[in-house]
Amino acid sequence: MTQKKESSFPLPLSFEEAGKRGWSELDVILISGDAYVDHPSFGIALVGRYLESLGVRVGILAQPDINNDSSFKALGEPRWFFGISAGNLDSMMMRYTAQKRYRSDDAYTPGGKAGLRPERATIAYSKKLRQLYPNTPQLLGGIEASLRRFAHYDYWGNNVRPSILFDTKAELLLYGMAEQPLKAVINSMKEGKSLIESSFRLRGTARLISKEERKNLTENVQTIPSFEEVVKSKKKYAKASRFIHLNQNPASAKTLLQQHRKKYLCVEPPAFALTEKELDAIYALPFTRLPHPSYREKIPAFEMIRFSVTAMRGCFGGCSFCALTVHQGKAIQSRSSASIAKEVRQITQMPGFTGFISDIGGPTANMYKMHCSDPKAEAKCKRVSCIHPNICPLLNRSTTEQITMLKEARSQKGVKKVFIASGVRYDLANESEEYITELATHHVSGQLKVAPEHTDSKVLQAMRKPDIEQFEQFKETFLKASEKAGLKQFLLPYFIASHPGCSLKEQVNLASYMKKHHLRVRQVQDFIPAPLTLAGDAYYSGEDPITEKELFIPKEKSERELQRALMQYFKPEHKNDVREALQKAERLELIGKQKNCIVPHQQKGANSERDPQQKGRKKKRQKR
Repeated sequence: MTQKKESSFPLPLSFEEAGKRGWSELDVILISGDAYVDHPSFGIALVGRYLESLGVRVGILAQPDINNDSSFKALGEPRWFFGISAGNLDSMMMRYTAQKRYRSDDAYTPGGKAGLRPERATIAYSKKLRQLYPNTPQLLGGIEASLRRFAHYDYWGNNVRPSILFDTKAELLLYGMAEQPLKAVINSMKEGKSLIESSFRLRGTARLISKEERKNLTENVQTIPSFEEVVKSKKKYAKASRFIHLNQNPASAKTLLQQHRKKYLCVEPPAFALTEKELDAIYALPFTRLPHPSYREKIPAFEMIRFSVTAMRGCFGGCSFCALTVHQGKAIQSRSSASIAKEVRQITQMPGFTGFISDIGGPTANMYKMHCSDPKAEAKCKRVSCIHPNICPLLNRSTTEQITMLKEARSQKGVKKVFIASGVRYDLANESEEYITELATHHVSGQLKVAPEHTDSKVLQAMRKPDIEQFEQFKETFLKASEKAGLKQFLLPYFIASHPGCSLKEQVNLASYMKKHHLRVRQVQDFIPAPLTLAGDAYYSGEDPITEKELFIPKEKSERELQRALMQYFKPEHKNDVREALQKAERLELIGKQKNCIVPHQQKGANSERDPQQKGRKKKRQKR
């Protein structure tokens, strides 16, 4: 069977499917917490197809049942290693809300069913495989492993956990998008080397080493506070975080060592960015762009992105609450316009396509082809963000190539419209009226989602987001461009409650702004301290790891409830909570019937506890 014919099939989930390719044994078996969708937006498909392109016989165990050994034996034992991933998102975020309640669904599961992905999925899968195949090497990857490669604060356990390598005893971890280190590992294993031997001093990898091995590492090495130190001292924890976040530039990064009991965690510098040609080749791999045919129910995450295109990777925004920069890197890696147009043409041939591309973007919508104009300065740069607290003058932020790419994409035969659903960084967009005009005229359907996240300058500094005036400037330009195009369009802003640095005082400022500008959010985004994010580390340590300034941390449940209520001040069931919040923040002038008031006075004789849930919450707060 020819490679072309083999590639027309999805990657095998069973012995039977492997046999159709003429394979009696697999080299690598990938395990994922997601259902298998053979689409480049799904990490396990991207890695699987990339391994296939390297000549590797690869199969997938998608969402194996942790309580059923046979589901882990569906493909047997691989010749080289098991590759383990929790899926496209951290498994704890997929299972629990910010209030630590079970989520009722899982978008990466057929039918959206919750519960098929175990908590701490990477660890759970690793331990099960170690029981069944004790001698088979394990390689960890994906965003969960990437964000938990160092000792880290875990919000759901409310404790500092060791590197995920220590919990799994896996031989190797690849962090970031990982194609470069993965290719090097595979090439070495083809030469007969073991998984560990193939990864020595390899960028983009992490492993545990002995004290003796540590003695041999002397070049370009930085020791950071140990696991034991960061458990005992929040100051040491913040110091370790500072070392990690200032060590993300591949050109200047050092190997970081963190002692874990009798071993050392050895994290090599990040891999360098892929070239345009390399990225084009990855997205040209023969994806079917469909869920595996064995699934009988729709997979919500696929339905959302089935007609979307990834144009770039990376983000230099450096938002403190976001994990994308620490996972994908700060450098923007962009595909060519021709590669994107080719994928658009492929999408037009997909079943169910009605002429609408749902998104062309990436971590952000409008950083395509942007880069540092001074390679020498870039090699030494330690800025966490290229655009905060101000836009770096060395940043080439031309939108010419992006506009050309979008025009080419929307001109393809069969395409009625190309939407942009990825978040627009409006402070960058404000520098190009031409881009905003292109966006408003051709790429929005009624509403455009944007994320100011807050309005208070103090909180925005902690978030590393631009001042609210930048949002207002973008809004004015966008609405004018929409009107000129004869379109009635709106902005749909997103805000976050309970972020580090935000007290009731700052949240009242947000609510007051929302009332003044007639903003009513349907859903409240409650801050979740994700591992390895600056905001997550600030939540635990009580200080901004970079500036070392103390921050107010809204940890109390009562505080978080009141902050959420302020974001939906207009709902009748929240009015008593809003009054309580305004009283605590000493902003009584905002209670009344005047135009600037957020909530009216409680009516005399009215039942102040009409909502039983609100009554229960108030009693609990009084007890606390």
